[in-house]
Amino acid sequence: MYQIIPYFIYTSDTPQYQKEFLPCRFLFFVFKNKPYRFMKKLLLCLVGFLFVQSLSAQTVTETDSAFIRNHFTKQEVYIRMRDGVQLFTTIYTPNDVSKKYPILLKRTPYTVAPYGKYDYVKTFQNMTLGREGNIFVFQDVRGRWMSESEFVDVRPIVEHKKNTDIDESTDTYDTAEWLVKNADGNNGRIGVYGISYPGFYATNALVESHPSVKAVSPQAPVTDWFIGDDFHHGGAFMLMDAVQFYRNFGRPHPKPVLPENFVNKELTYPDNYDFFLKMGALPNYKTKFMGDSIKFWNDLMSHPNYDAFWKARNIRPHLKNTKPAVLTVGGLFDAEDCYGAWRTYEALEKQNTPSLSNRLVMGPWFHGAWGGRSEGDFLGNIQFGSKTSAYFQTEIEAKFFNFYLKDQGTMTLPEATVFETGTNQWKSYDTWPPKNNKPRNIYMQPNGKLTFSTPSVQTGSTSWISDPAKPVPYTEDVGEDRTREYMTDDQRFAARRPDVLVFETDVLTEDMTVVGPIDATLFFSTTGTDADVVVKVIDVFPDDAPQWEGSKVPQGGYQMLVRGEILRGRFRYSWEKPQPFTPNVIAKVPMQLPDISHTFKKGHRLMVQVQSSWFPIADRNPQKYVNIYQAKDTDFQKATHRVFHNAKNASHLTIKILDK
Repeated sequence: MYQIIPYFIYTSDTPQYQKEFLPCRFLFFVFKNKPYRFMKKLLLCLVGFLFVQSLSAQTVTETDSAFIRNHFTKQEVYIRMRDGVQLFTTIYTPNDVSKKYPILLKRTPYTVAPYGKYDYVKTFQNMTLGREGNIFVFQDVRGRWMSESEFVDVRPIVEHKKNTDIDESTDTYDTAEWLVKNADGNNGRIGVYGISYPGFYATNALVESHPSVKAVSPQAPVTDWFIGDDFHHGGAFMLMDAVQFYRNFGRPHPKPVLPENFVNKELTYPDNYDFFLKMGALPNYKTKFMGDSIKFWNDLMSHPNYDAFWKARNIRPHLKNTKPAVLTVGGLFDAEDCYGAWRTYEALEKQNTPSLSNRLVMGPWFHGAWGGRSEGDFLGNIQFGSKTSAYFQTEIEAKFFNFYLKDQGTMTLPEATVFETGTNQWKSYDTWPPKNNKPRNIYMQPNGKLTFSTPSVQTGSTSWISDPAKPVPYTEDVGEDRTREYMTDDQRFAARRPDVLVFETDVLTEDMTVVGPIDATLFFSTTGTDADVVVKVIDVFPDDAPQWEGSKVPQGGYQMLVRGEILRGRFRYSWEKPQPFTPNVIAKVPMQLPDISHTFKKGHRLMVQVQSSWFPIADRNPQKYVNIYQAKDTDFQKATHRVFHNAKNASHLTIKILDK
């Protein structure tokens, strides 16, 4: 008789070379045992083999979907809020009724699709939590899709509420109240989570939280849309993201409405740099294709400074007297809401007592990569050495929710779990930034040098001509969408431009690990009355750096962007009260770059690039002190900018070097 060897039925973890070799080994066993029946058995074997292959392929592609359909029951309900508005909610409850389960709630403006009792989601954000048994609840927030009422972007918190006053915190509270009373099989505990805009709604769950909400995880949370998240960085308008997002998200539609009845208006162009440059000044976007109907676009254009409108949408001042345990999560290379993750954790830490369970996780991820969008083992041309997303889901997120919602395990997660790029290791800290760091000033010098010594020359500066007609591109790639990979892109293309200043250390003789936020202090002048300042911190690889097979460019001499940020110069002293530059007068320009956790290794160099445009991720500055949101094409002018690096005006960065 022939025999089927046990390892013939392989799994998704079986190496590819074994998958290719197993059929040959299987046929060898058949032929060896019964050669005279080979032809007859061969046909049966091939049929069996093809069946197993088909079954295995189906298992690989449909495992999550099949598991959810086979082990959960879906329910669709409307939950009434305190003002009578009903919010559409879907509930996925485990079929096993032998035990009680906690509830994991995500509130979203992006639809809880698919709709219909028998149409199930394909996967949960963390399938470890799905397979372990939890009740998953998804809700269309007020005014979106199948929920009633009007939608308000980043709805402000209402202070001193009356009985029927609502905001996203009250909607979360009312939802939690209904769920613990009505969701079958729940154990009375709720965890709230979400990435990006849903991360904002998760943060709202911390404000005057419901007693049943025991654990909250804001992930890449929208936090401050003027200073550092999404649509403004340092007061500069993040043009490409705003246009691409609000082109459809901001369009009004009848409510309630199913997503399939809302047709997106596609915006296509082969070269985003060329497209946005030809669009010209910001008022042109409204007249040419945004129209009058997109309310928040009009709000963006109407509030050029950090006024009451923007301050009301900053949730951080309300993160006090926090009761639930918190796990704030973000990506080191998140182009959208990196700021929000760092600063949400910071606000909770500063505004609550030490008894608050407040933790931070930052991985080597683009926006939301840890939630099933990527394995997290590389980004663009840079590799990270392991599947960091799976590690987060199983070893951090699942353990966090299981401890606070199920009393499972012990809470051994550190205060801060931060991936250290350069060495590609997860690091644990008792505080963030780590206490054992030494702030050091690193100074820009004549001839493009960068050292830890104050410049000795009495006069010294470097100038460049900034031309709004030829702004510095954010990447050398040509394409339609804003890439997420630009956050680790090779910056050699920029270093070769005459309108980008380059300062570089000598080759490092030992590893240097930099942690926490980076403060830049530039002594700056311009022939205009306004200017943007972009500062980029870069890791320069040795010329003989080994080539990683996944890199699209040579790794030798690679200039890896570690962190970059922009500041609209008029906000150098105040977000609320901008000031023009006085032409040709030196001004001190302080700015802060979001935190990093990176080791500049022995044999590498640290580079700083300074420029005045970053297009088209950020809009162009006319370099004339006008309301940029009402500027005309004729307002844009060339200007000569200058950075000073001498004993009196010593431009520098302040970095925190980890003392190991």
